[in-house]
Amino acid sequence: MKKLILGIAIVASAFVFGQKGDVNAQLQAANKAAMDAYNAKNYTAAAPKFVEVYNLLKGSGQDDKIYMYYAGLSYALANNSDEAIKIYTDLINSGFTGIQTTYTAKEKKTGNVVPLDKTTWDLMKKNSDYSDFKTEQTPSVEPDLYETLTTLLLNAKKPNEALAIIEKGLAKYPNNAKLKDAQGTAYYASGNTDKFISTLKEQLAKNPTDATNWYNLGVMQSKNPATSEDAIASFKKAIELKPDMNNAHQNLVYTVIGDDSKTVEQINALRKDKPDEASKLIDARRERFAKALPYAEAWYKASPQNIEAVTALKEIYVVTKNMEKVKEMKAKETELAAKPKQ
Repeated sequence: MKKLILGIAIVASAFVFGQKGDVNAQLQAANKAAMDAYNAKNYTAAAPKFVEVYNLLKGSGQDDKIYMYYAGLSYALANNSDEAIKIYTDLINSGFTGIQTTYTAKEKKTGNVVPLDKTTWDLMKKNSDYSDFKTEQTPSVEPDLYETLTTLLLNAKKPNEALAIIEKGLAKYPNNAKLKDAQGTAYYASGNTDKFISTLKEQLAKNPTDATNWYNLGVMQSKNPATSEDAIASFKKAIELKPDMNNAHQNLVYTVIGDDSKTVEQINALRKDKPDEASKLIDARRERFAKALPYAEAWYKASPQNIEAVTALKEIYVVTKNMEKVKEMKAKETELAAKPKQ
């Protein structure tokens, strides 16, 4: 699961209200406290202050949800998932997009472009000291709402709730790569492996150079003996795209070998009463280890300082009876084990 990374710039707002001075003073104070805390990365303090700004505005008849968005963002950055989830859910359900219109004009005397509220902007059009009256719209933050809420829910181990948000988000933004990626994670976390595999295949059809998705597909395929050959192909593809992917090398080796502990258990159970059957299992086991050998050697070549690669290769050499190489790998294993852990 990818770590939550948020970095939305919050722009301070100037309040211009026709209301009592004490209320306006409260707004200014709360807004300043929120902005100062946010800029100081004190998100725990910033979040409730943004909520306070929102409530004060709402009390004056202005339901400006951008401040709840700032509050939700701050709660998320403060790792207060419960509050962040609640706010982001409410914002999505309300249809909030965060799109705001900004109004500017240029002072002819100084050439400075000044931001204005709409009422002042309209009035200034009659003032010959100003020109270049422009309006701009800020981008929608709605995709961010869906993406962040999904991440929060997945981090909170609520994959089914995350799936509901993802489906709602994809209905609006069907090409949103982050939501599609999260959908696969949510399917996996909820135990819906068939849909997870389907999502991985769909993503790979669009982007066949994604080594991580090839690896994840291989992991899922390796869980079913009937698709172990597909898993081997997927791991090979991941390694082709990313030769130093240790997990892909490791899984490739052990998928080829199969459930060796179960095989050894069966061999030991048959040795006494059914030696011929035991011999067949031993031969088949040796063949699997021989087949895994080149993959283990490739893993060791890619990561010669990886003790897991060394140990795997040593065990394969033991089974394939290459004692000279067993000796070499034991020495390497001892050397790596003696190194201080970083």
